[in-house]
Amino acid sequence: MAPSLHVVGHILVTALAIIPFAFADLTTTIDPSSNWGTWEGWGTSLAWWAAAFGARDDLANIFFTTQTTNLNGVSLPGLGFNIARYNAGASSWNSINGTSMVVSPKMIPSRQIEGFWIDWASTSPSSASWNWSADSAQRAMLSKARSRGANILELFSNSPMWWMCKNHNPSGSDDGKSDNLQSWNYQSHAVYMATVAKYFADHWSTTFTSVDPFNEPSANWWNGKTGTQEGCHFDVSTQATVLNYLRTELDSRGLSSTVISASDESYYDEAAKTLRNLGSTALRKVARVNVHGYQYGSGRRDSVRSLATQYGKKLWQSEYGEGDATGRDLASNLLLDLRWLRPTAWVYWQVLDGGGWGLVDADNDKKTVGQPTQKYFVLAQFARHVKPGMRILDGGSDYATAAYDAATKKLVIVAVNWGSAQYLNFDLSKFKTAGVNGAVVKRWATQIGPSTGKRYVAASDTFISGTKFWSYFEKEMVQTFEVDGVVL
Repeated sequence: MAPSLHVVGHILVTALAIIPFAFADLTTTIDPSSNWGTWEGWGTSLAWWAAAFGARDDLANIFFTTQTTNLNGVSLPGLGFNIARYNAGASSWNSINGTSMVVSPKMIPSRQIEGFWIDWASTSPSSASWNWSADSAQRAMLSKARSRGANILELFSNSPMWWMCKNHNPSGSDDGKSDNLQSWNYQSHAVYMATVAKYFADHWSTTFTSVDPFNEPSANWWNGKTGTQEGCHFDVSTQATVLNYLRTELDSRGLSSTVISASDESYYDEAAKTLRNLGSTALRKVARVNVHGYQYGSGRRDSVRSLATQYGKKLWQSEYGEGDATGRDLASNLLLDLRWLRPTAWVYWQVLDGGGWGLVDADNDKKTVGQPTQKYFVLAQFARHVKPGMRILDGGSDYATAAYDAATKKLVIVAVNWGSAQYLNFDLSKFKTAGVNGAVVKRWATQIGPSTGKRYVAASDTFISGTKFWSYFEKEMVQTFEVDGVVL
């Protein structure tokens, strides 16, 4: 029997209540003509956590695959990182003619990374001056990452070997703000980095894509008297000298295809200052600008991008971390990076750590692993969907980012709702083909905040309507959408 007009009207009203396009509170329009770079990937630095947990296959699976892995009773969707940054350590506990490494009284043991070049007697890697059995745990995790698909590996230094330092302390100079690398060891530091890169390639089938000889070199907190980790200040002029030496040393070992990245400054504004003052000779040796995200919501990200573009350099956000386990700061700063810095890779610092810093709560000294933080799932919303090879697009607003896969005709959108619960509308009208009308838009959602909220929950309840789709967002929620059949 045909339904009455009353019943039809009731059905229509109900449908509109379920999918109320008319009540979408915010609209963002994705721009298919934009091109903010080809995405290279996501990653993590291996020091210090891998030096503590390098034997753990489950952790390698969690961070370097997308498979689901059980960790302490929680099923974790793997993050699928394809970038691993390996730290060439600066510490050794041998004595050289009665001289030994000086250790900061506040040094945290898990942050001492064992180095390979243990004395200055010989530069030959086959001599007794080199200890290639050092740092076995971090090396093990690097191997696990590589075997699981990590295809971009970077070698970096927090400090030169202790015996190259003026005070023999790899935590920094005695005042924290002056160069701690002895001038006669400028080339030695380059030799160290190049020799490590060559040995890994020849003996462990590990090819580093890039080498960065510094870590936050302009910072004034690398203090040997108060430091808790390895670190070293380098004036910009010293950086330039070391970079020139490094290119020569890499080339002389047949590593001309290994690029140099620099300088991993801690702040965006500091990175821009270094780039402006490094000098044309040293700049020619640098293929990629690395910058850290510790200026958080401040600083001129766009200045770093403009300078990198002006000098013809690639640009990475090579280190980011903070103590907010809720994922709020991560989501906010990651969106700022993608919109204003526009890097082609994004690397988290300590995936395992305490105090909210880790994606998984852990104690690297006690070697205990706890529960994943909400931040883990927030990052999963980005890392599991924005894939290497995708073209980064202008998401149209400060709360959304987009990426496009030309091979599969897939559009990925990640958006955050910071305010009260509302509908967000996504306008694809500028695309040549905005998907298939009525087709399902797969989505995933994570609640920013307490660990009791949603954690990467999948749903198939969103549909293309003409050239638009929309979704309901709870307050402080991040959602990821995959739209198939899209043509730029």
